[in-house]
Amino acid sequence: MSTAPGLKRPDGSSVRVLVVDDESNLTELLSMALRYEGWDIKSAGTGSSAVRTAKEFKPDAVVLDMMLPDFDGMEVLRRLRDDDPTLPVLFLTARDAVEDRVAGLTAGGDDYVTKPFSLEEVVARVRALLRRSVALTESSSSMLTVGDLTLDEDSHEVMRDGTEISLTATEFELLRYLMRNPRRVLSKAQILDRVWHYDFGGQANVVELYISYLRKKIDAGREPMIHTMRGAGYVLKPAN
Repeated sequence: MSTAPGLKRPDGSSVRVLVVDDESNLTELLSMALRYEGWDIKSAGTGSSAVRTAKEFKPDAVVLDMMLPDFDGMEVLRRLRDDDPTLPVLFLTARDAVEDRVAGLTAGGDDYVTKPFSLEEVVARVRALLRRSVALTESSSSMLTVGDLTLDEDSHEVMRDGTEISLTATEFELLRYLMRNPRRVLSKAQILDRVWHYDFGGQANVVELYISYLRKKIDAGREPMIHTMRGAGYVLKPAN
């Protein structure tokens, strides 16, 4: 199995991102979306815990809510920048808090998104901030490999045992998610969230339908790689 391609630290280790928000549900969703990029994620729910965590974790970027229960995002930014003056910070602000956004950027924040936001937008903004950092390098490999199955994230070519497999855009996204998480059981809800971007209305039968499409193309006439874990979800693993 290959690691997910993308941004890496110079030593080859995963990029580190600190997520700071006092809404635990939001923190969990953000963390999950950022982990999908292959990054190492830690979270904090207060300004003081954010500063403490940053000292130990040494993140490459921070996603920071402006409104925290103990002190505001700009005070957190000031303390973080005392330790690392170039640390990239993405502020999360309320939609109508224009003065917050202006103050945040004036104080040295690199970018901001307004709530409510799409997870894809936050991931894209964080990726852009990370790419500006000269301390990071981008992996040249775009290939995912599980057993005899390979997927090229750049060219969208999929091969199994040397045979090319043609997939639709949605089938490709579903297979990419499975291949980025080999041997891990993924629930229908997780797959809906990741592949259909949180807006499909929770219709789990679409997952079953697309899993069946993938099986016909990936597993037909071969040792199966996509397995149903009854009551839990689906898992992709190398054929025996």
